[in-house]
Amino acid sequence: MDSDITNLIKHANAVADTLPMGDLADSERRQLLQACDRLKTKLETPFDTVARLAFSPHQAIALRLGVNLKLFDVIAAKAGHSNELVSLDELVDATGAEASIVARIMRFLAAMSVVDEVDQGLYAPTPFSAALVSSSPLSAGLIHSTHFLSVLAKLPEYFLTNGWKSPDDAFNGPFQFAIDSPHYFDFLSSNPYYGQAFNTTMAMSFRRRGQDWFEFFPVADRLQVPSDDDPLIVDIGGSQGEDLKKFKAQFPALSGKLILQDLPAVVQGAQDLPAGIKVQKHDFFHEQPVKNAKVYFMRTVLHDWPDKQAAQILGRVREAMGPDSILLISEFMLPESGVLLSSVLSDMQMMGSFASLERTEAQWRGLLEKAGFELVHTWLPDECDRSAQSLADQPALFEARRI
Repeated sequence: MDSDITNLIKHANAVADTLPMGDLADSERRQLLQACDRLKTKLETPFDTVARLAFSPHQAIALRLGVNLKLFDVIAAKAGHSNELVSLDELVDATGAEASIVARIMRFLAAMSVVDEVDQGLYAPTPFSAALVSSSPLSAGLIHSTHFLSVLAKLPEYFLTNGWKSPDDAFNGPFQFAIDSPHYFDFLSSNPYYGQAFNTTMAMSFRRRGQDWFEFFPVADRLQVPSDDDPLIVDIGGSQGEDLKKFKAQFPALSGKLILQDLPAVVQGAQDLPAGIKVQKHDFFHEQPVKNAKVYFMRTVLHDWPDKQAAQILGRVREAMGPDSILLISEFMLPESGVLLSSVLSDMQMMGSFASLERTEAQWRGLLEKAGFELVHTWLPDECDRSAQSLADQPALFEARRI
C-alpha cells in the first residue's frame, strides 16, 4: 500500500478516536460531516454506492425491530446499575421473544455499532442505543419514518400505473395506492400507535429550525388593530398554539385577539395558553368563521396539500379577508437549483404521504395566484443569503394579499 495512503488512513482513524464532540459547534460538526461525505463519494465505486443505498432500509428496520421489542429500554435499565453489560438471556427474558430472533437483531445492531458486542451474547450500551428508548422522541420518529417505507416501496408501481405524472390529489395519490385509507390523516386517526408517533415527530425541535417569523417581519409597524376586540392573528391549523404563545411572549402589549384554530382532536391538547389566546375548533376546508382579521397565518400547513386542495384552503381564507387583511405563510422554500438532500427527502415524503410537495418561490407564487392572491413579499432574515443550506435551515415568510 502506498505510504501516503497508509498515513492518510492512520490520520483519519486518529481524528475519529480523538475528535472532541462536546466542544464542536453545530456548524463545525456539519462541515466535518460534509467533508466526510465528499471523501466517501470519492472513494466509493458505483457498486459500493448502490449497495449502501439499497440496503439502508434494512438498517432502519433493524432499529425499528429493536424499538418494538423494547430492547433499548432493557439495555438502558441495565446500564443504570453497576454492571453496564446486558446478556442475551436477559434480553430474551425481558422481551419474551425467541432467543434466535433476539440474537439476530442484536447481531445486526452490533454490526451497525448501535451497541457494543463485548463478547458472545454480551452487550454494552452506546449513546445511540440510549437515544432509542421508548420515551425518546427519536424512537417515535423511527416508527413514523419506517412505516413510510411501505409507501415508498410502492412508488415505482404507482408511477407505472399512473403514467409517470406528479400526484395532484390528496385523496388519490401514492398513499392511497399503498394503504387502504382515504387519507394519511384518516389513517393516523384510526391507528393511535402511528398517530402518536406522528404527533411526537411533528413536535420535535428539528421542525422549528431558524428564526421565528415575527423576529424578522416588521410586526410593530404592520400589525396594528384599533382595539383588543379586533382579531389580530388567526393561526389556521395552528396545532396546539406554539406560534401564538411565542408571539404573545414577544409582543405582550400588542392590541387584538389571537385565535388558535385546528381540528377538535388537535386543539383539545392545547395547554398553558396565556390570556388573550382564544381556541376555536375549525376545519380549514370549511367557511372561515373569523372575518376581517388583520392576519391569517399558516405555518407548515400547505406543504401537506397539493395545489388542488391547497387552493381550496386558501379560497376559504380569501372569502373571510377584509380590505386591510394580509395572509402570512411560514414554510420552507426550495431553491430553484442545487437543492440539498435533506430538502428533496422532505419533498418525497410529502409526495408519498400527501400527494403534495415542497415548493420553490415560483411554485408558491403560482399557487397563490391560482387561489386569487398576489405574493407581495418573501421575507427572510437579513443573514439568510438564499443559498440551499440557508433555505434548508430557515423557513421563509410569504406575505400575500387578495387580488
